[in-house]
Amino acid sequence: MNLLFYQAATGAYLLAATGYIAFIFKPDRKWAAGASLWATFAGFLCHLAYFSFRWSESGRIPITGFFEAANFLGMGIILVFLIMEFRFKIAALGSFMLPLVVILMMPVLVLSGDIKALNPVLKSGWLGVHTSLAVLGDAAFAFAFIVSIMYLVQERQLKSKHLGAIFHRLPSLDIMDTLSYKALTIGWPLFTLGMISGSIWANSAWGTYWSWDPKETWSLITWVIYLALLHLRTIGWRGRKMAYLSILGFVFVLVSFFVVSRVNIGKHTF
Repeated sequence: MNLLFYQAATGAYLLAATGYIAFIFKPDRKWAAGASLWATFAGFLCHLAYFSFRWSESGRIPITGFFEAANFLGMGIILVFLIMEFRFKIAALGSFMLPLVVILMMPVLVLSGDIKALNPVLKSGWLGVHTSLAVLGDAAFAFAFIVSIMYLVQERQLKSKHLGAIFHRLPSLDIMDTLSYKALTIGWPLFTLGMISGSIWANSAWGTYWSWDPKETWSLITWVIYLALLHLRTIGWRGRKMAYLSILGFVFVLVSFFVVSRVNIGKHTF
């Protein structure tokens, strides 16, 4: 029954994505942005309801399997989007952010949503702390990724001097550069705390803080990439170079999430 909330959330996000795209290409459809924001909020409430019911049924925070983790990532991205939208009121973000969420969530609809028993060694309070921090960090990285794509689209239009309808909907390059950086300053600390809490949890569960399994190794590489990105920002890197690096960093996040985590090697397996 609670799966209906997940399906309703996906449907609402799809509707919102359609509305935001209509808004960005049709300047006279300002109503579409407002309607899409409300559809996104309604979808988030359905998503939250699904998450809550599944937590109640399983007796643990539902972020352990691939189905649950992908669900939580989608919900985290929407949460970051809503916060940024209410804070900065840049509706054009939805034209890029909502399609990404729909793409991430649609494959999950065909996967088994059955609740699986948790390995007894994993039953710890650190489970929720580690996974939620890491996935919320990924959600912030996703936001930076989307804004970086928007930056490159806007920059290309300016250089080509072909200013289409989308140009008038996108923020300035400076604003997008700042938004991407703000998202990274949120995502990297969250991701770092997720890694630290995961190490503490691993030590209590397996007697070692680090075992160099594929997921841990890939997460470390991702962490270093974003650390380097933040460092380069402090020495003057801006604009296009930062946008490309942010996109590269999120590619590593996606590989870690959808590929490495599904390799049946090590402790991080779905």
